[in-house]
Amino acid sequence: MGTIAGVTHGALDHAELTGLGLFPDTLLDFSSNINPFGPPPGVRAALAMIDPAPYPDRSCLQLRRALARCHDRAPGSILPGNGANELIHLIAYALLQPGDGVLIIGPTYGEYAHVSRLMGARVVVAQAHAEAAFQPDAEAIVALVRRLRPRLTWLCTPNNPTGVVVSPTCILALVEACAVHGGYLVLDRAYRDFQRSDSAMVPGEAPPGLIELHSLTKGHALAGLRLGYLLATPDLAERIGAYQPAWSVSSAAQVAGLAALADPAFLQATIPQLWTASDMLYTGISELGLRVWRAALPFLLVQTGDGAATRAALLRSGCVVRDCASFGLPEWVRVAPRRLDDNERLLTAWKESL
Repeated sequence: MGTIAGVTHGALDHAELTGLGLFPDTLLDFSSNINPFGPPPGVRAALAMIDPAPYPDRSCLQLRRALARCHDRAPGSILPGNGANELIHLIAYALLQPGDGVLIIGPTYGEYAHVSRLMGARVVVAQAHAEAAFQPDAEAIVALVRRLRPRLTWLCTPNNPTGVVVSPTCILALVEACAVHGGYLVLDRAYRDFQRSDSAMVPGEAPPGLIELHSLTKGHALAGLRLGYLLATPDLAERIGAYQPAWSVSSAAQVAGLAALADPAFLQATIPQLWTASDMLYTGISELGLRVWRAALPFLLVQTGDGAATRAALLRSGCVVRDCASFGLPEWVRVAPRRLDDNERLLTAWKESL
C-alpha cells in the first residue's frame, strides 16, 4: 500500500518543543479543544481511590450500564474505547477491506482518512468551503453516496475544525443512502457537549447502518485518560469490539468516566463559561482586523493568510494554536478558548506579532 504519512493533531508535541528549546509547562495550549474548567471535582476523588494492581474490567460493565441509561440504549449497544480515536481505528479494521470506497465529508479530522488508507481503501473527500459557510451540500453528498457506494461514510457533527452542524434530516438521508448498498455512516459526535444547546439527534435505537462516536475526554477534560464510546446496534457493536484488545480501557478511565457521568451539573455550569471565553476571543481577534469564523462550537477559525507562520510566531510568545493546513485550510488557524486571563495573554501576543 506504500508509505502513508501520519496524522497532524493539535495539543503539545513534546518532541517538537524539545527541538525548539521550549518547555511544555511554560506554554498556553490553545490548540486542544478541551474544557479549561475541568475535570469535574469528583473525577480527582475517584482517581485517588483506585487500586492500580488489578486488571481493569475488560467488559467495562458499570460504565456501559451508566452510558446505556444516558442514551436510553441497551448496554450491548455501547462499546467503550481508549478514546474515540481507538474506536475510529476499530471501525475501519472491522468493516473495511482493501479496495473499498470511503467518503469523508470535510474539512474534518484527519484520522478518518489515515486509517481508511491504512486499510487500503479508496478515499474520496467531499470538501465544504468557507464561501459556503463550510456547510456541506446535503443533496450533493447523498447523491455522491448513491453514486460511489462507499463502504464507510465519515461525518463529524458538530464538526472539527469548522463547528458546523448537519441536520438530523440530512443524517437520516445519508443513513438510508448508505444502507441501500450495505454501507455505514460513522457519525462523530465527540464535540456534542460544547454546543450552547444540543442539536436534535436521531431518536431511539440506532438504524442498522449508523455508528455514533462520543467522547468523554473533551467536555469533561479527561484527554490524558483516553475515554470514548460508540453506539450501534448490538450485533454491530459486538463485531467492531471483536477487534479491540483486552483491557483497552484502563481502570482509571472507567472510574473517571463514571464520576463524570454522575455529575451532570458540571457541564451545565462550565459550558456557559466556555462560551463567554469564546465570545471574548471572537471580539478580541476580530478587533485585530482578522477574519474569524465560529459556528456551533466555541473554538474559532482565524484566517491569517499563513497558518504555519502564525503558529510559529505565537509559539515564540508562549501560545500554541492549531495550524489548519492538514485540514486543507493553510490560511487558517484554529483557536480553542481558555480561561479569561489566558485569553488576554494570547490577544496580547497576537497583537505584538502583527
